[in-house]
Amino acid sequence: MTKSFQVGSATFGDGRLTIIAGPCVIESEEHATMMARECAQRVRDAGLDFVFKSSFDKANRSSVKSFRGLGMDAGLQILKSIKKEIGVPVLTDVHEISQVAQVAEVADVLQIPAFLCRQTDLIIEAARTGRAVNIKKGQFLAPEDAKNIVEKAQAAGCDRLLLTERGVSFGYNNLVVDMKSFPIMRQFGVPVVFDVTHSLQLPGGLGHATGGLSQYVEPLARAGVACGVDAVFMEVHDAPEHAPSDGPNMLPLARMGALLENLRDIHALINRAGIEK
Repeated sequence: MTKSFQVGSATFGDGRLTIIAGPCVIESEEHATMMARECAQRVRDAGLDFVFKSSFDKANRSSVKSFRGLGMDAGLQILKSIKKEIGVPVLTDVHEISQVAQVAEVADVLQIPAFLCRQTDLIIEAARTGRAVNIKKGQFLAPEDAKNIVEKAQAAGCDRLLLTERGVSFGYNNLVVDMKSFPIMRQFGVPVVFDVTHSLQLPGGLGHATGGLSQYVEPLARAGVACGVDAVFMEVHDAPEHAPSDGPNMLPLARMGALLENLRDIHALINRAGIEK
């Protein structure tokens, strides 16, 4: 049975569908605040729960010249301001053990990036903070292998744990989502998240940067919700063509509202039908 829990005003599990959304990286306080406000309004209009996501640092970039973010101190200050002004819980990444304590003072959810999902010390440090933790299943792992991730975090005392699917490597510069992963990972007793936009990356597909296929966000998101996920993670931007990180796979803000209404209705249909997740 899946353990449900609260993160601020958002519920993970318990028959709810929660949306984790925001721009890939914090570009400026003005932009991040605007995106938090716009995303929150669209999620609330659809009657869903919301957690704002944006990264203060993107440590995993294709090129040394790529924009990484504003750094931890400035980024956390912006996230703290968004929590107060917009009134939403926030999620951001941690990449190193040394970051965890400071990030936990602000973030409601600590996220372990996919490439770090087997870093035992990082998982344990995040788990010990008492914050909710979202761990992305690595592109190199089978869904069955994620049970070890769950056991590590729970052994360190984490009782609010999310497990995220973000696609698996499929040859070079491509990812694919195995829809069986959702019911398989839900058997581990934690809410499951579908990171739909990162699943549409083309890693290194532009040579100097990651490509993406954002035109397929809607059908893939609908399929994931139909499979019974507890939350959908989507990076959203008002102008993806100008975004300094992950623009090709981010959902344009203009398309967000209609998609959320679709996802709400599919989720409600699954619940009404009593379809086993």
